Amino acid sequence: MHLPHDDGHGGDDYLVSRPQAWFAFAMTFALMLFDYIDRQVIVSLFPHMKADWNLSDKQLGGLVSVISIVVAAGGLPVALLADRFSRVKSVVVMALVWSSATISCMFAGGYAQLFAARAMVGAGEAGYGSVGAALIASLFPRRLRGALLGGFFAAASLGSVLGVLLGGVIAARWGWQMAFGVVGVPGLALALLYLLVRDYKTVDIHGATQSGTQLSLRSLLRRTANTLARTRTLVWACLGAAMQLIVVSAIWSWLPSFLNRYHGVPADQAGKQAALVVLAGALGSFVWGTMVEKLAGAVARRRLLVVAGLCLLTTLIFVLAFGALPHGPGQFRLVLLGGFAMACTVGPIAAVVFDVIHPAMRATGAAVLSLTQNLLGLAVGPFLTGWLSDLWNLQIALTLVPLFSLLAAAAFIRAMRTYESDMRKVAGIRVSAG
Repeated sequence: MHLPHDDGHGGDDYLVSRPQAWFAFAMTFALMLFDYIDRQVIVSLFPHMKADWNLSDKQLGGLVSVISIVVAAGGLPVALLADRFSRVKSVVVMALVWSSATISCMFAGGYAQLFAARAMVGAGEAGYGSVGAALIASLFPRRLRGALLGGFFAAASLGSVLGVLLGGVIAARWGWQMAFGVVGVPGLALALLYLLVRDYKTVDIHGATQSGTQLSLRSLLRRTANTLARTRTLVWACLGAAMQLIVVSAIWSWLPSFLNRYHGVPADQAGKQAALVVLAGALGSFVWGTMVEKLAGAVARRRLLVVAGLCLLTTLIFVLAFGALPHGPGQFRLVLLGGFAMACTVGPIAAVVFDVIHPAMRATGAAVLSLTQNLLGLAVGPFLTGWLSDLWNLQIALTLVPLFSLLAAAAFIRAMRTYESDMRKVAGIRVSAG
């Protein structure tokens, strides 16, 4: 049995044995992978569904958007419950729900049933990213957090690519309905195996008054909100991450159309080329999670400075690529480089959030980050780019939207002012293995 220790500010060791910690990471990574496979598999099925059910593009888009909306709405409540009870049991329940809902999609007899099933996929996925990240951050030493969180969130990129590729292959061989069943089954098996993952004990933060009586749920929620609001680094880090994700979501959503319209690449090949940029982002999220820590050295606030510099580099690359270079291989190679750079916030900013948040509220703090990223980042990028494209054209839109990376850099520089002081507030708070 490992003794309780500092959560990473004073000591810097594994909370459980190394094999147990790495097993937890592998299982959490695998579930994140299938989370996004189940979420994105539907994209490659659109042509089949449109032909069979005579659906409009608006209806097809709704089947994707409903998941992001439900995830954004449910992420914070789920994470708050997980922080108070059990991270591992919460993950098991969530994985069972989203996997079962994905499988149920293959039996949908019409659009309304499929829409409801996709909403249930979102309900199951709500909070998973934040709860899984909190578990990883607590089981591993702080020196490894940036790299491991970058790797964990890279699973989302890999899962998105695999979902699109698997959906097309399965639909061509067995029909589009079968694709939901094939990708949904592994999640059920992984959910049951996840019961073997070690949790960390729930840490009390302010669940009782001085007299020992329990606070009401309303009081607990109010105190939780006040604690989060007072953590200024969390506020600015979340805002900066959202601004950077506007750029990420715009590139991922509209690059296939850009390659088709301006490079003359057939639609199916354009998707494959765009997948390379997504994979570059997955690699970048892992690499920057490690490199930011090394470049910052022993000075914590330099982490935010390095990330801010990478955001500025993102703007420079994309403005040059879409606004100055002629269409051709050279332009695509520069976009590929931009895809690698723009993923710089994924691991490092998640690590910053865990550095300044009370251990009892790690999943909740990560859910705030996820909520901000979904509503102010991922939901904005595709729509804003489309609006600008209708106003001018897609090339101008993709030249202008990367300017949001400048706002991201400004937010991270502002967060530098309070980062180290916010870290000191939670230094020495002990966490123990469950």
